[in-house]
Amino acid sequence: MCGICGIVSIAGERQPESVRLRVNAMLQALSHRGPDDVGSHVSESAVLGATRLAIRGGDDGRQPLVDVASGVVAVCNGEIDNHRELRQWLADRGRPVTQATDVAVIPGLYLELGAAFPEKLVGAFAIAVWDPRESQLTLVRDRAGERPLFFTQTTDTVIFATEIASLVSKCRLPVTFDLAALHRYLRFGLFAAPKSPFAGIQKVPPGGLVQIDARGVRPSTYWRWNNVETPKQKPSLDAFDKIFRETIRRQTDVDVDFAVFLSGGVDSSLVSAVTRSLYPERSLKAYTLRFEEASFDEGDFAESVATSLKLQPVTVWVRPDDLPDALSLLIKTGGEPLADPAWLPTALLARRAAQDVPMALVGEGADELFGGYPTYIGAGLAERFASLPGWVGAAIRRGVESLPVSDKKMTVSYLLKRFVQGAELGGLTRHELWMSNITPPILARLGIPPSAARADDAGGGLLLDRVQRWDLENSLAEGLLTKADRASMSSALELRAPFLDESVMAFAASLPVADRVRNFSTKIFLKHYALRYLPKSIVHRRKRGLSVPIGSWLRGPLREWAARKLANERLEQIGVRTAAALELLSEHCQLKADYARALWTLIVLSEWLDWAANETA
Repeated sequence: MCGICGIVSIAGERQPESVRLRVNAMLQALSHRGPDDVGSHVSESAVLGATRLAIRGGDDGRQPLVDVASGVVAVCNGEIDNHRELRQWLADRGRPVTQATDVAVIPGLYLELGAAFPEKLVGAFAIAVWDPRESQLTLVRDRAGERPLFFTQTTDTVIFATEIASLVSKCRLPVTFDLAALHRYLRFGLFAAPKSPFAGIQKVPPGGLVQIDARGVRPSTYWRWNNVETPKQKPSLDAFDKIFRETIRRQTDVDVDFAVFLSGGVDSSLVSAVTRSLYPERSLKAYTLRFEEASFDEGDFAESVATSLKLQPVTVWVRPDDLPDALSLLIKTGGEPLADPAWLPTALLARRAAQDVPMALVGEGADELFGGYPTYIGAGLAERFASLPGWVGAAIRRGVESLPVSDKKMTVSYLLKRFVQGAELGGLTRHELWMSNITPPILARLGIPPSAARADDAGGGLLLDRVQRWDLENSLAEGLLTKADRASMSSALELRAPFLDESVMAFAASLPVADRVRNFSTKIFLKHYALRYLPKSIVHRRKRGLSVPIGSWLRGPLREWAARKLANERLEQIGVRTAAALELLSEHCQLKADYARALWTLIVLSEWLDWAANETA
């Protein structure tokens, strides 16, 4: 894992000394991502740099990577898990790779395959390749979007970096806000590629490749999860076991100690159990978050799993007064808002884990791939609800909406209220409403205009397939994985997600609906598989996921801080009525409604606007 950046002239012009100094400043801004080494390469028309967190290759892993004969220069943030096979493939073609690091295969692959080279890669990566022969920059992001990459173009110059803060803070770009993207952030709490908070700064999409030269910017897609198109077939437990074990073996074929993040849920517990089975004698630590609020705390479950697997448990308690400073730091290092409250506890957990190890395995992606969210049950139930007589549906809706507000985690009343809000809508439109941080009626109350309607259910195929792919490409790639990357790398800790290996995603794409969701049960196949490694009490316990008691904290210890953030006049500058935002807080505190997600989304944006005003002044 690293931080990468660079400035190139697609006109082939010689770069002045000031460009090298700017890249050095960008590298300094990325130092939290790679404390083990820093390097840059200066050529006539390009300066590329990288900070390094050493996972593979030991001392022989310095970047940038340069092919002397062609002048091609590459930098990579991430890991190439199939580097051993690729070394042999390149050697067979007369391109031996002498450098020990896994990413050293990239220049040779590019020279052999051109723009098709990422199709050969297995791993989590963001890559930039500068080809001076064509004055062309190629930017690539891994299939699931585990690693980030941003870029901007000014006249004939292209600037790229792992994090927005490195671009904006150190290059002093003349940037402006992208109001449409910020308003969509208010809806979903994230920025879907290629959008970013700033006009002119783009994000490379998951599975995306962008070529930039004198002819312009040419984006393309080299991979997309093809679950909608893949024929379904009866799954084999043995076949998946072979795939999953090999995935974890590849991801842990490293030169450093590693650990696991363990919540006590089935996904992280399964990753931990398979890892333990592969390394029965290895000392392994399991890092777990704890909350004093009982319905949010899963520490007892995690401790039970850790004990049964002979893992060494390490716990981190999260309290409300941790949040303000943690939020400020994450925005300062990353340069973008993200409205997932779990971002902050994850950063605290990563900070503790980084004291012991540079890498940890996580369970991200299992819900999206194997059908683990309650919304997937709702997708089927909504069709039945919509077929009820109008008066029956209206009566049910009134009854559900009258249920009292609760500060407990993932209550039935919360799920039912989300369900009836959009049950009469179609397919993806309904799912988008359910996934909203701030629903359209509340956005209107805040003064935010409605966004353009999307084409509902375009492309055909099973509804569950379309919904899962939407989640994979949006809430996972640009939400959960953004959370994981920025939180962990703020302390130079690499997180690896075995469920997001290409082979695992390909297997999940072929699962019939009945092996994903059946009646009120989710992740049917994965839970069946997990019973090979885990007790029923863990596999079949109610799903809760990593959530933060932000609702009760906003009513209590964080109320005054929240009020100050919501009164921020900079919110008015992007169209948010602060008076309405404060009204939402008041109603939330009076238990008239649960506006926790909406309020947190606004609070994070307020914090980011203050940072942006300072950095772009």
